[in-house]
Amino acid sequence: MAYYILKISLSAALIVLISELAKRSSFAGALIASIPFVSLLAMTWLYIDTRDTVQVIKLSYSIFWLVIPSLIFFIALPALLKNEINFYISLGLSISITVGTYFIMILILKRFNIIL
Repeated sequence: MAYYILKISLSAALIVLISELAKRSSFAGALIASIPFVSLLAMTWLYIDTRDTVQVIKLSYSIFWLVIPSLIFFIALPALLKNEINFYISLGLSISITVGTYFIMILILKRFNIIL
């Protein structure tokens, strides 16, 4: 149980750190957020839990391919907000567009026999 509390605490602390930094400097917040801490934490927890480097390799490989369509979110959200669309609507639309882009990417990868 203590292990899960540690995992949750470290993961939550990272999110709080980024949001607090972003209040003071959008650059500093973006710099920390752009480092793949979530991926690093996930791979670390996976390895600690399983001691299986093959699973870590598979996770890393899948993350690589799925980062590409996730970048659409960072184009869609500011574009919608610049058009003065409500923040929550913009957020929802950006998430929807990103999810759609994930499906397109998965179909493209399957076409080239890349299975995640």
